[in-house]
Amino acid sequence: MGAVRILVLAFAWVRLGLAADVLWDSPSRDSSGSMPLGNGDIGINLWVEPSGDIVFYISKTDAWSENLRLLKLGRVRLRLSPNPLTPGARFGQELRTQTGEILVRLGKTTVLVWVDANQPVIRVEAAGSRRFAMRAELESWRTKERRLEGVETHSAYGLDNGPEPIVVTADTVRAEANHRLVWFHRNERSTWEGILRHQGLGPVVRRLTDPLLNRTFGGAIVQSPGSLPAHTASIHLLTAQTPSAAAWEQQLAEQMQRVNQTPIEKARQEHRLWWEKFWERSWIRVTGSPEAEAVTRGYRLQRFLNAAGGRGAYPIKFNGSIFTVDAREPGQNFDADYRRWGGPYWFQNTRLPYWSMLAAGDFDLMQPLFRMYADALELAALRSRYYFEHRGAFFPETMYFFGAYAPSNYGWDRQGRKPDYVENTYIRHDYNGGLELLAMMLDVQAYRPDRAFLKKTLIPLADEILTFYDEHFLLGGNGKIRMEPAQALETYQKVVNPAPDVAGLHYVLARLFWGMEEEMTKELRQQLRLLQSELPPIPVSEETERALLLPAEEVLEPPRNSENPELYAVFPFRVYGLGKPDLEMARNTFAARRIKDDRGGWRQDPIQAAYLGLAKQARDLVVRNFARKHAGSRFPGFYGPNFDWVPDQCHGSVQMVALQGMLVQSDYGRVQLFPAWPKDWNVEFRLHTERNTVVEGSYQSGKAVQWKVSPEPRRSDVTVHPVQ
Repeated sequence: MGAVRILVLAFAWVRLGLAADVLWDSPSRDSSGSMPLGNGDIGINLWVEPSGDIVFYISKTDAWSENLRLLKLGRVRLRLSPNPLTPGARFGQELRTQTGEILVRLGKTTVLVWVDANQPVIRVEAAGSRRFAMRAELESWRTKERRLEGVETHSAYGLDNGPEPIVVTADTVRAEANHRLVWFHRNERSTWEGILRHQGLGPVVRRLTDPLLNRTFGGAIVQSPGSLPAHTASIHLLTAQTPSAAAWEQQLAEQMQRVNQTPIEKARQEHRLWWEKFWERSWIRVTGSPEAEAVTRGYRLQRFLNAAGGRGAYPIKFNGSIFTVDAREPGQNFDADYRRWGGPYWFQNTRLPYWSMLAAGDFDLMQPLFRMYADALELAALRSRYYFEHRGAFFPETMYFFGAYAPSNYGWDRQGRKPDYVENTYIRHDYNGGLELLAMMLDVQAYRPDRAFLKKTLIPLADEILTFYDEHFLLGGNGKIRMEPAQALETYQKVVNPAPDVAGLHYVLARLFWGMEEEMTKELRQQLRLLQSELPPIPVSEETERALLLPAEEVLEPPRNSENPELYAVFPFRVYGLGKPDLEMARNTFAARRIKDDRGGWRQDPIQAAYLGLAKQARDLVVRNFARKHAGSRFPGFYGPNFDWVPDQCHGSVQMVALQGMLVQSDYGRVQLFPAWPKDWNVEFRLHTERNTVVEGSYQSGKAVQWKVSPEPRRSDVTVHPVQ
């Protein structure tokens, strides 16, 4: 009767008007009508078919195949008998972001589904007015070995067009006693060693451990039997590298035993408490018009997706996170393992959800990103030594989670080519991601000082990344570094002194020496002070009447992509902006930018408008982009594909950062309140800033009704701007 009691209480909560963020009153035809749910590492996409079957895909952040595709673990179908969805029966499906749950109503039967926020298990609790049976069935589509061909090879981006076929291997599925089923996918082979040897890193193979070989991921379904008034099903998931499949199964059994030590009622309570505390960290609630309400909803749903897919072993995949579903490309359909751009991480895309986590106070969600780059640092430093014969480390713009290039970017044909030659001109000399990573880490340290993080992660990465710039480029005749060959992002592929790198170096070094100088060794301080003195100026046009920021000091080829590199000096490297010198020059540059936002995605125009104090432009872009959901998805928080895939994790995150920046901006200890806020939007907010500070307040009917700063002494560091 416990399940019945909890579901009755759940519906009472609905009647109080405190629950569902997304409510559907009809079933969905297929996975395009799914709702997302997750605990940060394990995710599901759940939908209810017209037949009454509840179906969901299961995903996990570390389910990397031998081909470096992030696979689904499987698909589960819940079938109730007798079928409660009879003609005329009431139907309801609710996503509750407040508690991380999906509630399904099928006539007089209710089904509560949640992915435990604290343990690696999916819970299903069903209750009805009379006895019924519930069966959870695993549906696997990887039933035999097959070769990817044609467009589908794009989901294994990096291995496409290579000398070896891309082969998908089968899962292992077997039923066991006690109403339990176990299944898994095991990598009996690996592409890791071949990738490293192909990229001239053979010696590294002996020093590092293959992260793919014997990686095994899957789970066990345990369900209540027979005909009962209430049922439960638990789906336990595990990824591990083990010497044998039997060893993995033993590890799964031990994990299940640990999980089951917590009664489900207590686990549910603790699960809800995690989500309650998550939502108490921060909020933005905009009101005053239908468009303002839509912005509030878009902000909340994207933050929910960040939390649902952002606490795992690896960072959020920009191209779908762990919430991809059955794929449709022109004239072709693919399974849910398909995603455009495959398994590699593009830094310019990956970064955007993480920038949105700072002001939200979601610092725990940022750790997988930092951990991935810290873990890849050894390979990155060795690569610099082998390729360029100097110290330091660089990370490719596009890389696998262990730090290597995608082979098709690096170039399959190595005949007559040196190891440092990269065939893909869009990323050939793009090293800027390392600087932006440092900028983000420096902000985290400024927001929530943590000496262990500073000493063990930030400074070692800063040392290697900045040493790379120091030793990779020579001094010009003016005694300043001349970055050549170089490129300004993907757009200007042959330049001298690209603006993103020059601005990034100025910004990162200044931030490092702001409050963190004493944590560096004397040798590192001296090295970085010298590097700082040798930096060229940020490129600016020589016009005296209307000077503009430039993409590079010299542009040697026409643009090939659609970025505005000159505005990297506004964001992410906040050298120019509200309250800083040359604001008008930066605003003029924004107005004259070559590419103006027209597709959303990773374009950061809304963020840059906010940081320049341009309230109308920022608002118009945020409104337009939050309204631009994916036409093929029922769930309103699924955007894309834009430039990437569905659900696009860049698109909503850009709007989050922009909205936060419209309300609060912070650097070097200063806090600016309402720097780009429109006067016709009411808002209540709670956001985080530097030095363990939280700003909370509201703006109603043309004035700031109230605002407070914690701790109170920081109030003197706050500048309140008039709304626009």
